[in-house]
Amino acid sequence: MLETKEKPAMTETITSKKIYKNLSGPALYEHAVANKEAEITAGGALCARTGKHTARSANDKFIVKEPSSEKNIWWDNNAAMDEATFDRLYAKVQTYLADKELYQRDCYAGSDSKNRLNVRVYTELAWHSLFAGHMFIEPPAADLPGFSPQFTVIDVPGFHALPQVDGTRGAAFILLNFKKKIILIGGTAYAGEIKKSIFSVMNYLLPLKGVMPMHCSANVGKNEDTAIFFGLSGTGKTTLSSDPLRRLIGDDEHGWSDNGVFNFEGGCYAKVINLSAEAEPQIYAATGRFGTILENVVYDKHTRVLDLNDGSLTENTRAAYPLEFIDNAIKGAAFPHPKNIVMLTYDAFGVLPPIARLSPEQAMYHFISGYTAKVANTEMGIKEPKATFSTCFGAPFMSHHPTVYAELLEGKMKASKAECWLINTGLCGGPYGTGKRMSIKHTRALLNSALDGALSKVKFTKDPVFGFEIPAECPGVPAEVLNPRETWADKALYDAKCAELAGLFAANFKKFNVTSSAITNAGPKI
Repeated sequence: MLETKEKPAMTETITSKKIYKNLSGPALYEHAVANKEAEITAGGALCARTGKHTARSANDKFIVKEPSSEKNIWWDNNAAMDEATFDRLYAKVQTYLADKELYQRDCYAGSDSKNRLNVRVYTELAWHSLFAGHMFIEPPAADLPGFSPQFTVIDVPGFHALPQVDGTRGAAFILLNFKKKIILIGGTAYAGEIKKSIFSVMNYLLPLKGVMPMHCSANVGKNEDTAIFFGLSGTGKTTLSSDPLRRLIGDDEHGWSDNGVFNFEGGCYAKVINLSAEAEPQIYAATGRFGTILENVVYDKHTRVLDLNDGSLTENTRAAYPLEFIDNAIKGAAFPHPKNIVMLTYDAFGVLPPIARLSPEQAMYHFISGYTAKVANTEMGIKEPKATFSTCFGAPFMSHHPTVYAELLEGKMKASKAECWLINTGLCGGPYGTGKRMSIKHTRALLNSALDGALSKVKFTKDPVFGFEIPAECPGVPAEVLNPRETWADKALYDAKCAELAGLFAANFKKFNVTSSAITNAGPKI
């Protein structure tokens, strides 16, 4: 049972040498270059280096354990910090900031005015303020004079914690305090921590109001039919939700309320390693625009021309830019309730079908599981599939137990009569080494048929192990491709690999201690 106690918002007072408030993009460019934080590249994008931390520091994130929220937090998934430890570290940060120049950004998280969060972001770096301006939603100028923050982010990459003294695991820290309504970030210049910390806050607050927070992309068709896409990295979430025939609502974080689906953000934060103009023309174009922020992208020091194929600094090269940089993007307070829910997986075992229809209970099971599989290189060069489970397709950002989010999904799915589809963008015809990648042409044909309702009208067969329904036909897709077992030359090997994957699902699901038999019975039969 969720418990919440309404408390008034706190306005955090920060004392520093100077605070620059809500500077424009060009002004922040000037500050970032003058401070030697970043350089302007060919085309006009601003490129910064984040040093040691080129991705999120998941092990350095803590939630402060205090009476107002502790009964709601899923502590098996979230590290706790006591209030006294937070207060001591916060006092040290305040002392550190006393002689620093800071940048203040006032913004909204959430386009729906009934469910948005007023956020004030203080940053030590100018380009981090520009990043926050892209990621969140800019209030109208008339709203700024009386802007009252409901949560405050204090981002100080230059301050490094002492683990043996400050109660952290390392020099970096990301601390969420729901009682004081403060997020404290230090020791890391990776800008994604700002974005994901606010996502974590929304993932805590919104379920208390009966609103479903989602780590997903979303788009809407010409008939006002909204679709949402869940999927971990590498499953094709960005690619498949980017459709010239549909309008992009957002690429990463959304809410689902009684008003419909709404975007948390005002921009995109795209991975750009090996990006090409052919595969992702709009994201590629954004990397060469004034206003875009690039993180750890390599470029020629003389010509400032980008080399998006160079991963020498990190494979996690990023571009942050406003949503309007994408031609088919659409902004609005909220959009219609989804007609279709798509869960994407890259199955390197090669046993899941290219598409399957899930019942509401199966949708909950697969949502809680959050499965994909990757191919890992061992030291001897042997490659084997490795199952990866990230509950609710975003485990690092989930404050409540997974069943809280799954029950919200089930209720909203039933109320809107949405169909749920599991799409495998991974292998077919065999396991890694013999199987082939699903054809993107076939995947798009299956997705389009699901979204336009054509697929719901064909005959389906029930998978004997996983229980979901597999279509017998689909325009533009060979019938033999639809049933994965039929694509394997060695049927006995398929059965063995299918049983292996089913066992991994079952073993992973045990740790959630789900008591609902409807959900547990929706899993694969071993």
